Amino acid sequence: MTSKPLRVALIDDEPQSLQTLRIFLNDYCPQVKVIGEADSVLSGYKLLQNTKPDAIFLDVEMGDGTGFDLLKKFRNPAFQVIFTTAFDEFALKAFQVNAIDYLLKPIDIDDLLRAVKKIKPAPKTPVEDKRYENLLETSEKGKFEKIALSTSEGLHFIELKEVVRLQADANYTTFHLASGDKITVAKTLKNFDQLLPDEDYFRPHQSHIVNLAFVKKIIREDGGYLLMEGNFKVPISRSKKEKLLGLIRNSYFLQ
Repeated sequence: MTSKPLRVALIDDEPQSLQTLRIFLNDYCPQVKVIGEADSVLSGYKLLQNTKPDAIFLDVEMGDGTGFDLLKKFRNPAFQVIFTTAFDEFALKAFQVNAIDYLLKPIDIDDLLRAVKKIKPAPKTPVEDKRYENLLETSEKGKFEKIALSTSEGLHFIELKEVVRLQADANYTTFHLASGDKITVAKTLKNFDQLLPDEDYFRPHQSHIVNLAFVKKIIREDGGYLLMEGNFKVPISRSKKEKLLGLIRNSYFLQ
């Protein structure tokens, strides 16, 4: 029995980008059917109203607005979102946390295949709806304040301000929260080092990332370490000391 094709819409104001994406999908993704294309927020809105796709490939910057402007018109959509963008670092972090995927232009075929595999024809789950809400909130505030952590139990949505520190254990990372709770995910610390905002988080050691708001003291003895809320000691690598001191030289917790 042949499964139904995944119905997708393409929304981008660059004709060449639309053409390339269409050709790639036709040539490399036989399970996908392109049901329509649009080149603006307005035409994209009309297209989505009329076609109701499983997923959309959405450009961020268009002539009459942004992809976020379009998404705000659909508070509880059935479709999933894959961004196609050459956008800034903030947007990429937001997409990584809340969208099912994003594709950097020029689009790489392997990245496209990876993104298509994440499209599900079934109705969105409550978790997916929550990620969509977070994405819209992020776009409005200009920074992301929550992160979705996937574990064997499901997705945990936590506020970044509640994260005290992260600790690596091989290919796993444990989040230590202000409440005392711990959440372990099957991702490396490097993944989160690239994701978390630099102004709030610092990696003083290869096995640790700390939220600077929870640092109580910098202790010089024993090679140097950070004393965190809860009195946990985080070592400071020799190569990171100067950068750390530069970040917090005028902060209240420098002793």
